[in-house]
Amino acid sequence: MLRGLLAGEQYISYICNYMQTGKPMSSTENFDLEQFLPYRLSVLANTVSQGIAASYRDEHGISVTEWRILAVLGRYPGLTASEVTDRTAMDKVAIHRGVKSLLEKKLLLRETDPADRRRQCLLITPGKGRTVLSKVIPRAERLERLLMETLTPEEAKSFFQTLEKLQKAAVELNTGR
Repeated sequence: MLRGLLAGEQYISYICNYMQTGKPMSSTENFDLEQFLPYRLSVLANTVSQGIAASYRDEHGISVTEWRILAVLGRYPGLTASEVTDRTAMDKVAIHRGVKSLLEKKLLLRETDPADRRRQCLLITPGKGRTVLSKVIPRAERLERLLMETLTPEEAKSFFQTLEKLQKAAVELNTGR
């Protein structure tokens, strides 16, 4: 019944709030931003990203967006900028600016796909780009390890299962399924 009255994001917010507080959200005056799931996830992601960024921004001159682009292309070489946008769920303008900056810094190169001349593949440059990535990844993994050490193995497993479940639900709500 309630699901039919509230749109997707509102429904998830309502349920999350109810699960955390045991009280239904009733109006904008009672809206508790600090308990709003999208806000909490955003703050956590930004806090973690800023911690990683502090370790590479000064040394390598790259932004959080640029790091995310490099990380995705390190895992999935040859994607287009649009495909990077899809994989990161980030703003396409931010991705395109980040790609442009990485191309100018000679950390990325763009190649035309021989099978489809309209497709522009992005690749990390073998020298400079790979060097930056090989220095930043261990720092990112170390920060992740330190964060995850605050959880028990059971909490970590439950946390990742919950993230997967929420990601799937968010995708379904965004695509109208």
